[in-house]
Amino acid sequence: MITFLKKYLILGVILGLAFGLRFYKVTEIPPSLNWDEASIGYNAYSILKTGKDEWGKKFPVHFRSYGEYKLPAQIYASIPGIAIFGLNELGVRITPVVYGTLTVLIVYFLASLLFKNKWVGLISAFLLAISPWHIQLTRASFESSFSVFWVTLGVWLLIKGFEKPRWWLFSVIPFVISIYTYNSARVFVPLFLSVLFLVYRKDVFKNLKVFTLCLLLFALSLIPLLNFWLSGEATARLKLVSIVDDSGFIQRINKARGSTNLPEPLPRLIHNKVTHFAFVSAGNYLSHFTPSFLFINGAGHKQHHVQNVGELYFWQAPFVLMGLYYLFRNKFRDRWLLIAWILLSFVPVSVTVDSIPNALRTLIAVVPYQIVTAIGMYWFCLAVKNKSKILRSVTAFVFAMLVAISFQKYLNNYYDIYPKLYSRDWQYGYKQVVGYIKDHYGEYDLIVFSRHYGEPHMFTLFFMDWDPGKFQNDSNLNRFETYDWVRVLRFDKFYFPDLGDTGTRFEDIKGENRGKKMLFVGKPGDFPENYPKLLTVDFLDGTRAFEIVNVE
Repeated sequence: MITFLKKYLILGVILGLAFGLRFYKVTEIPPSLNWDEASIGYNAYSILKTGKDEWGKKFPVHFRSYGEYKLPAQIYASIPGIAIFGLNELGVRITPVVYGTLTVLIVYFLASLLFKNKWVGLISAFLLAISPWHIQLTRASFESSFSVFWVTLGVWLLIKGFEKPRWWLFSVIPFVISIYTYNSARVFVPLFLSVLFLVYRKDVFKNLKVFTLCLLLFALSLIPLLNFWLSGEATARLKLVSIVDDSGFIQRINKARGSTNLPEPLPRLIHNKVTHFAFVSAGNYLSHFTPSFLFINGAGHKQHHVQNVGELYFWQAPFVLMGLYYLFRNKFRDRWLLIAWILLSFVPVSVTVDSIPNALRTLIAVVPYQIVTAIGMYWFCLAVKNKSKILRSVTAFVFAMLVAISFQKYLNNYYDIYPKLYSRDWQYGYKQVVGYIKDHYGEYDLIVFSRHYGEPHMFTLFFMDWDPGKFQNDSNLNRFETYDWVRVLRFDKFYFPDLGDTGTRFEDIKGENRGKKMLFVGKPGDFPENYPKLLTVDFLDGTRAFEIVNVE
């Protein structure tokens, strides 16, 4: 048996490890804030200072941001960090560091409660603490990881409710907050709770009054979303990522029909909206169960994963299988909760088209995977417990070496290799450029900032600590919408065009603003070579990112 003191000493070490892995160099790695982090931070700052978002809307339920309507939980939760540490990387990223660490603690309580075994809880917490999947998405401000915190808390409270049904009422709160946190949770949570209703229907009918009250509270809490769902705003984000997009969906069907030699009408019968949707969504879903995604390479999106490391460690694979076998062989009461949790986690992403397989939108699965692995590991330890001392020692040594080597490889990848190779994917360089602009702001009549790398206005607002009230009421503010994405063309004396031969030419801007002292920020090739560079900024791999020139 594990003693009380020993248990909490081990748990304290695990939580310290979890916090350290998420906090160490968090302002430097990932190497830059991405545009979503900048938007989350600036809107939190705007609410803190004015009670309004960047659009001037008072305490919104949805933040229009770039036109994709961000959910509110992450932004409001970021306010304390920014109030304490300021509008900077630490102010934005301390929030995911904290709730990422707290998720590890909740997983300990959840796994311990499910299996009535503290060792299973400790192993589960340790696995989540060192998880590449979870670390990656709790060192930067991603709404997905915040939804995982709330869903895990909700499940823990729900399981506690089987002993004392009043806990079900408390579980409603985190489940609801998760729906206000990330879009995948809006699909996952209702599906997951519906399955749990079927799995635990006997317990539900024994406590029908409490369940009815929970259902009523859940429904009432979603009322603020009704206006959003009934408006065209609800489809803004879906249009950007859905299989059934405005033009590509039909084009892909026509391409499939044109690539077959089958006689009519077979191409139309085989390739149509229904079959294409079913085929693509099924392929998307199943791609998340491949060894490549889970144990070898992980997801391809550079912000969401370090690359060349699985979302789970390779040595977890046999223990995942052992854990699943144990759950069903022993007819474990809550096995379907864990199975449903895993299987339903990949449903929301199955109807999207970009970055498949996707680590961000499927992060909800990280918790049950660690718990199932922990069960497999614990069962394996019991199996070798009565073996010879030599066998136990050799097994422990080999396993410890596998864990240590894979963990060291991951840390080396994350801290040394990843930032250098993928700083461009994190939109590195904006901080350095805006820092120069901030120092020389008063010297120029017009500041022209290329939109080539995406949303320079937001990085300008963020890194200049721009007064939100001033921005909201700027008479020179000019926004425009393209492909369901809102861009800022101008504010104050800033101008954000697409510089270059395919956009607005340097010479044209120069000609239209004769007599003005101008500062130009762009990529290599946006300006004539004979203009001296006031500042150049390179990505961490040494390739040129930005150049700054001026025109008298």
